[in-house]
Amino acid sequence: MPRIYPIEKTRNIGIIAHIDAGKTTTTERILYYTGMSHKIGEVHEGTTVTDWMPQERERGITITAAAVTCFWTQSYKKQAETREERIKGEYKINIIDTPGHVDFTAEVERSLRVLDGAIVVFDGVQGVEAQSETVWHQADKYRVPRLCFINKLDRMGASFENSLKSIHNRLTKNAVPVTIPIGIEETFRGVIDLITMKAVYFEGDKGEIVKYEEIPNDLKNYAEEYRNYMLEKLAEADEEFMEKYFANEFTEDDIRSAIRKACINYTFIPVYAGSALKNKGVQLLLDGVVDFLPSPVDLPDIRGLDPKTNAEIFRKADDNEPFCALAFKLAVDPFVGSLTYIRVYSGVLKRGDTVLNTRTNETFRAGRIVRMHANHREEIEELFAGDIGALVGVKELKTGDTICDPKHPIILESIQFAEPVIWMKIEPKTKQDQE
Repeated sequence: MPRIYPIEKTRNIGIIAHIDAGKTTTTERILYYTGMSHKIGEVHEGTTVTDWMPQERERGITITAAAVTCFWTQSYKKQAETREERIKGEYKINIIDTPGHVDFTAEVERSLRVLDGAIVVFDGVQGVEAQSETVWHQADKYRVPRLCFINKLDRMGASFENSLKSIHNRLTKNAVPVTIPIGIEETFRGVIDLITMKAVYFEGDKGEIVKYEEIPNDLKNYAEEYRNYMLEKLAEADEEFMEKYFANEFTEDDIRSAIRKACINYTFIPVYAGSALKNKGVQLLLDGVVDFLPSPVDLPDIRGLDPKTNAEIFRKADDNEPFCALAFKLAVDPFVGSLTYIRVYSGVLKRGDTVLNTRTNETFRAGRIVRMHANHREEIEELFAGDIGALVGVKELKTGDTICDPKHPIILESIQFAEPVIWMKIEPKTKQDQE
């Protein structure tokens, strides 16, 4: 079966942040607006899709990294009327919702290793917090291009300017707003898109209707100031755009393609304003994921070693290359048993294929392949380059193992975890406890 979504239209992203900045709430809104869930789950009600474990729902926190696939067409484009048109315009987004607690930092580490881009969520009241810095530096380590989302701007004490200042002082000077809030705290009612220079409001029960209107007169100067700042920073980051900027001959598409290039090169980090709980600003953040974060082909070829000679090998993100993938997470599913999450870097894995585990130098058969929607599984026939999926019932794999075509062996760089603070081994007392 040929691939439905070209690799250029695939995004593998993670949502990372300090605890309680609103990662899971943002993910729930993304799933709702992309049509993957028909009801918005709430953390405080214990009804979220990605926090599916009883322990997570009980505590209102994320413990494991959940993987979800969804599809999106930019909100500023004309929405498709037929299924064919929709698929043609859509982008496929694989999202991993990661924990914010420092105790579960290995979950963030293993997710960032296989991601191509990230959304870093900040609390609009607190700005940059301790764990925000940790996850930011983890993303730096893997050179992950990212967007910032300043969330919770409806809350008492929220300040977009102060949060932005804290990002500039503690993380990077390259963070530049592409949307700014209209109003703040209880008067927060929408955002201004600095690329289109329009006021954007989110109407309907769940903010699902995106309305572009003229910027209110009293906010025009405020918007112009931020837009000029954005254009100047963009001209600094991209010489091609600088020429257009000084000649004053550029279009919205020129701005978008310059931001995309600079975002992938880490010289420009787009910042979005919003409130996920109040359903404001999330659709524009999704537009940013599609417009600015890289697809697997925008990134350098994956580097590995030949197991026999230790020579360096490079693989392109291409379906025609030999198959190779990295196992980045093991989980136990109550219904199907062991699940091994894998990220495919090159080639295609079909159900029934024989693959090589380069750590043990043994081959095994990929019997069942599933696409994960948090704790729901969808059986699929094959995974293509750039895809994230899971293998069912493969006992011999460990986190960080490379699996590949036996005729073209390769060892990819494994996942390095921080040293644990304490070690503990737990065993069940009785056979009954074990079960």
